[in-house]
Amino acid sequence: MRAIEPAKEEGHEVAFNSTIFQKEKIVLGGTEEWIVRGGRHLFPLLPKAFAGIRQIGVIGWSSQGPAQAQNLRESLAGSGIRVKVGLRANSHSIANVEKAGFTEANGTRGEMYDVIAGSDLVLLLISDAAQADNFDRIMAAIRPGATLGLSHGFLVAYVKSSGRTFRNDINIIGVCPKGMGPSVRRLYEQGREINGAGINCSFAVHQDIDGKATDYALAWAIGLGSPCTFETTLEFEYKSDIFGERGILLGAVHGICESLYRWYRGHGRQPDDAFLDSARSITGAISKQISAAGLLGTYQVLEEGGRQLFKKAYCACYGPAADILTEIYEEVESGNEIRSVVSAAHRLNRFPMSEIAGTEMWQVGRSLRSNRQSEIDPVTAGIYVATMMAQADILRAKGHPYSEIVNESIIEAIDSLNPYMDFKDVAYMVDNCSTTARLGARKWAPRFDYAMTQSVLPVMETSREQDEALFQRFLNSDLHQALSICLDLRPPVAIAVLS
Repeated sequence: MRAIEPAKEEGHEVAFNSTIFQKEKIVLGGTEEWIVRGGRHLFPLLPKAFAGIRQIGVIGWSSQGPAQAQNLRESLAGSGIRVKVGLRANSHSIANVEKAGFTEANGTRGEMYDVIAGSDLVLLLISDAAQADNFDRIMAAIRPGATLGLSHGFLVAYVKSSGRTFRNDINIIGVCPKGMGPSVRRLYEQGREINGAGINCSFAVHQDIDGKATDYALAWAIGLGSPCTFETTLEFEYKSDIFGERGILLGAVHGICESLYRWYRGHGRQPDDAFLDSARSITGAISKQISAAGLLGTYQVLEEGGRQLFKKAYCACYGPAADILTEIYEEVESGNEIRSVVSAAHRLNRFPMSEIAGTEMWQVGRSLRSNRQSEIDPVTAGIYVATMMAQADILRAKGHPYSEIVNESIIEAIDSLNPYMDFKDVAYMVDNCSTTARLGARKWAPRFDYAMTQSVLPVMETSREQDEALFQRFLNSDLHQALSICLDLRPPVAIAVLS
């Protein structure tokens, strides 16, 4: 199969304006984009950027809520802007919220709709299904002239697919951290010692009624600790994010690990070695090499024999991976995946999500006896990189900006998510994410497992001729330059994962 052809457009050029924060031009894959660098030295500018905002309501306390509420409270300390958490009456999260210092007694916790009505900036961080179910009531509660903040474009997708509309008297902005909530908090905490530590974000302005939306979004991102903030649109964001979770970020990597472990066991490797050469190779040596030298560097570091195995695995995997990933993107783009999430969420009370770390591989990983360090297994690397490249190619063909492709399909995987799978197992990674992500990973991981087992790994047993043109496209891809630039824009410290 040929690599996915890029879009005919020259790329997604952006040129937002801010009256508070300085923007900077970068060139990724021959296209111009604009960023804002963060850092704690900018915190004194936040009250000016948040002009007119007296209260920020953080609605929900699941994946992103704890991190965003605590980070913003700390960043805005002494500013006079109150951060208040809104929860459903009798929410099971009340005890945890109070433990974090958001209490009714000090005026920083309240009932969800009271907080929405009383806030100038409403950060809607409840589950995607709850956003859909409560959309009409949320719209009714927001005061005219207020700003609705989203950390995920799911609600935009839901509104579009259901024929609803947003109110036209509110700002609508997005700030989307490139990592799960615990990562957003841990790197912010590390940033107390090293200025610039944090999780990079993308931002979007979906509706601007008063000319303040861009500065509000940038201030929100900087207040979360974002070292570097990129522009996107909420439509691009929800497509790349929901697509990516089902792909290389969660679903695909899970399916790849399962199939490779069984394949290595079938070829006589002992359980510890099979685990080290599949899951641990990805979360350890491969992720570290991509982080240090990019996708191309992961191939180039291999010896000649390893390069040949990498190439064979890459060429065998790219087509089957691109096939599933194209289907996923189309399901997201059409709204089918959005509707599927809402329907599945309604079934969770009857059919809770099942365990996903119960197979032999993860049990072996929990009680690993080998002292051998993980290495770059060339077959594992070829399959993993091929899937990552197929995902990036599809996004580029659909017109997504390179910054979004690189951050959401590569850097988020190696720097934010894979460390959680490396620390414990796939369940610890997936189940620290949103309900939408958890559902998508469980739905699509078996598809990748099946494709690897049926269509990819059997090719490794043959002498089938490889697609030289396909591999040359990998070697010459513009993605490598874009990734190199974005790797340099990451926070200056690695995440410290805590149990």
